[in-house]
Amino acid sequence: MKLRTEIEIPKASFQIAYSDRIALLGSCFSDNIARKLGEYYFQVTSNPTGTLYNPVSIARHIDDPEIRDADIFIITFGTSWIYMDKKISTVNYQLSTVDNCEKRPASDFIRHRLTVDEILDVWTPILRSHPDKRFIFTVSPIRHLKDGLLENNLSKAILLLAIEKMSIINCQLSINYFPSYELLLDDLRDYLFYADIWERFVATYMSAATQSEMSELHALWLNCQHRSLHPGSPEDQLFHSRLTEQLSSLQSRFPWLK
Repeated sequence: MKLRTEIEIPKASFQIAYSDRIALLGSCFSDNIARKLGEYYFQVTSNPTGTLYNPVSIARHIDDPEIRDADIFIITFGTSWIYMDKKISTVNYQLSTVDNCEKRPASDFIRHRLTVDEILDVWTPILRSHPDKRFIFTVSPIRHLKDGLLENNLSKAILLLAIEKMSIINCQLSINYFPSYELLLDDLRDYLFYADIWERFVATYMSAATQSEMSELHALWLNCQHRSLHPGSPEDQLFHSRLTEQLSSLQSRFPWLK
C-alpha cells in the first residue's frame, strides 16, 4: 500500500552556487534551511533581527544592512495574520504592523488577516525595485493551531495565492516557489521527515557540480564537529594537522571559509 503522495519538483529556473550570498527571512523554516546551508559552508545570513512570520514584517527588512547585498533571498511566509499597533495607526496596516507583540496586552493591537491584494501591494514594489535579485518563496509547513485548524488553513491559502499571483504578474523577474508546505503536509506528512525536505531543496536548486562541492565542504564541517577523547595525544595532533591541511586546501577555492 502506498502511503505517500509523491510530489514532483522541476529543476528551478536558476541555481544556487557557492559564489552566491544568500539571505533568509521569515518563519522558523528559514532558520532550518539556513542551518543546513551553514553546515555546507554557503554564504548565509538568516533573520538578523529575529524570526519573522507575516509578509509585512518580512518585507520591511529586505533592505537591512546585513542582507541588502545578497544575491538570493529565501523568503518563508508563516501566517497572513498581522497585529496592528493602535497607538501608531488603525488605517495604514503597512505602517502599524508589529514584528512581535513584545508581551504587551492584546488590547493594544488590532488583529487583521491580510488579503492577497494587500500582500501584493507590499511585495510587488519590492520585487520590481530589485530586478537583479533572485527570490525563492515558500510557505512554512508549521501549523498555527492556536488560530484553529480552519483559520490556519485559510491563512496558508492566502499566502499561497499571493505567491502565485506575484510570480504571474512579475514573470520577467527571477521568482521561484519551493513547495515545502506541500511536501510536509501532503507527501512526507510528519516533521520527522524534515531532512527529506532539505534533500529536495538541494535537488531543486543545486547543480551536480555544486552538489559535489557540498560533499567536500560537509566533510570539513563534520571533521570540525569532532571532539577528541584524548586531547594532545599523538592521534589528536595528527587529526588536527590533517584538518588544518584540509581547511587550507579548501580556502584556496572558497576564501570565505574560517
